[in-house]
This record gives sequence, structure tokens and C-alpha cells, in this order.
Amino acid sequence: MGNVVFDSCGTSIFETMSRLAREVDAVNLGQGFPEGLEPKEVIEAAMRALRDGPHQYPPMLGLPDLRQAVAETARRFLGLEVDWEREVLVTSGATEALADALFGLLNAGDEVILIEPAYDSYPVIVRRAGAIPIPVRLRPPTWELPRDELKRAIGPRTKAIVINTPMNPIGKVFDDDDLRFVADLLIEHDLVAIADEVYEHLVFDGRRHNTLFAQPDVRDRVVRIGSAGKTFSVTGWKVGYVTADAKLLAPIARAHQFVTFTTPPALQAAAAFGLRLPDSYYHGLRTALEARRDVLVDGLRDIGFAVGDVGATYFAVAAASRFDPAGDDAEFCLRLTREAGVAAVPISAFYGERDVRSHIRFCFAKTRETLDEALARLARWSRREGRGSAS
Repeated sequence: MGNVVFDSCGTSIFETMSRLAREVDAVNLGQGFPEGLEPKEVIEAAMRALRDGPHQYPPMLGLPDLRQAVAETARRFLGLEVDWEREVLVTSGATEALADALFGLLNAGDEVILIEPAYDSYPVIVRRAGAIPIPVRLRPPTWELPRDELKRAIGPRTKAIVINTPMNPIGKVFDDDDLRFVADLLIEHDLVAIADEVYEHLVFDGRRHNTLFAQPDVRDRVVRIGSAGKTFSVTGWKVGYVTADAKLLAPIARAHQFVTFTTPPALQAAAAFGLRLPDSYYHGLRTALEARRDVLVDGLRDIGFAVGDVGATYFAVAAASRFDPAGDDAEFCLRLTREAGVAAVPISAFYGERDVRSHIRFCFAKTRETLDEALARLARWSRREGRGSAS
């Protein structure tokens, strides 16, 4: 017999679209696989660590050097002081960090507010922790935080709010006013925030990353999650980190010790090396991704897709209505993969009720060659359809 939570969730949309892309030899702009962005010096650091060892279990909380580097990075980029010994934990990816935080902090019957569109693991982990996900929906085209709806969603059993900024899939960067509003709710209702900030260094056009953890009066209520996989374009390494007040980190660490316990030490060592790269690395990463974003967004618009502002992350979200009069984004993505040879992801997959079906997500963290090929295929397809501006 299976587990009711996992039996009901099915296969991830990312795996579904990637599997179909492989089957039909489509260009995969669905899953966030970066191409050609890995810093060579970080790869070399991993190779040195693999050669030199050690190769046994590292400390449960993570290598001291990486935990120190995480604290240094918080000071360097955010002006925040973090106690690396008591406030930093290394995990096997940010998804494990999310699971540890939710398993460690929730009790059966607690309610957790999820701001949708949301990474599809959030509600699954919440339910598996015995808690109840409560969605609050951002809607196109403005994707504004619905403050009144968020207030109404808080009840006597509400324990936490999960906030993702910069936000996958829509590239939204929550501003200081939004974060101050959320901070006030945390205080008023005695809540905790799980702040998924894995795209913190992928913020464009002179914007800056904002974090709830920087609000002094709620610092002890915020669990901040980061990702070496996103920062160094090595998503397969699965190295994440949690920063939180010691009182919050303690139960999260206890959950971690029974989930994975540790993370490969060579990859931890390489992540520590990477976090100490000069500012030129971080600037170069943003510049490279901005250029790739512009190639994809300009190309999609030329073809006839309506694409809004893309302020951060790996992803551009396009309105599909011009090409999808049926208004079924999931079916449209399957058709686009088979007919155009380009895979995207339906935005409805990021909503629990699947009730926002007007947009699809493309990943632009690809080489120029990959993006050009995808756009050429989409242009040919749109001409056959007779709907795009290129027709």
C-alpha cells in the first residue's frame, strides 16, 4: 500500500515535460537546467576536494568552512550578521532544506500559507508534515500580492507563511513594502516565515534582492534558504543552506539529521570556495543571464507571445492565449512539445486548484545556440499555425 500524500501527487510536471522532451527530441526550455554557466574554478575546487578528501561523514550541520562562508555572504551582500556556529545548517539541496524546516517546525493540524504560483513541492511537504496548505493566489498580469486575501487567510491554526523571492516561476522580486507587510503579519499573528531565496543572486536590471531576514523585528521568525546549485549553476550538486535564529534552527537540524544527515563533503568545500568568489563573478552571472533573457523574451515577443517583465530567476512567463484559444495551458505545453519541438511548463502546475491556465514558463538559462534553435522552431510552428506575428 502507498502513502496517501504521495499517491495523490503524481509525477512532477518538470519530470513529465523533460521526459516528453527526450522522447520527441524537443528543445527543453521547461526544467531549469542551466547550460554553460558553471564557473570553472568552482568545478576545479570540487575536483581538488575529491582528490584530497576526506571522504567520510562530515559534521551533521555541515562543514565549518561552508557554514562560515554562508555567514560571510550574508554580511557581504545583505549587511547581516550571522552566527555561523548556531545559525547555519547545510542540507542536500534547497528542497531538503524546505522539508527540514517544515518537518521541524510544524505539528499535525497546523496551517501553512503558500503564495501561489508556488514550487510544486511546497504543498506536498506541508501535507506530509501533517499540516494543511492554505493558498493565496497571485494572478496575471500584474502578479501583485493580494494583501486583503493574505490577511483573511490567517486563522487560529496558521503557523507559517512560505514566501519565495525572487519568485519561481514568474520572476517577481518582492519589494520592501510587501516584505514589511508580511513582517507585520508575522508579529501580529505570532507566525514563522519560510523564505525560499534560492534565486537571490539572479536579480536583474539593477534590482536588489530583498529578504525578510533583514527586518530586525522578525529576524528570529524567519528561516532563510539558499542554494549553491542556483548560485553556481550546478543544480545536480544539491547543496543548500539554511540560516535562522538558533531557536528555529535547532528543530530544523533535528529533522535534517533523520532525513539526509549530511551532504557530500567535496561539494560542500567547492560551494564554500564559490561563495568567496569576487564580486565580478556575481556581476558576470547576472549580466550573462540578462543577455540570455533578452534573447528569449525578444524572440518570444516577435513570434507573438505576450511576455511581461522578467526581474529575476531563470524563467520567462508568456501568455499563451494567442496560440491557445482553448485556455488549457497543460495540454498546450504537451502540444507545443510534440508539434513545435520545444518544451515549456504550464503555470497551472504551480497552483493547487490548477485554475490559472493562461500562461506558460520558458527557461532562458541556456546557451545562445539552444535559445536560437528553440526560437527558430517556435517561429516555424507559429507560421504553420497562422497565429503568430511572424506569419
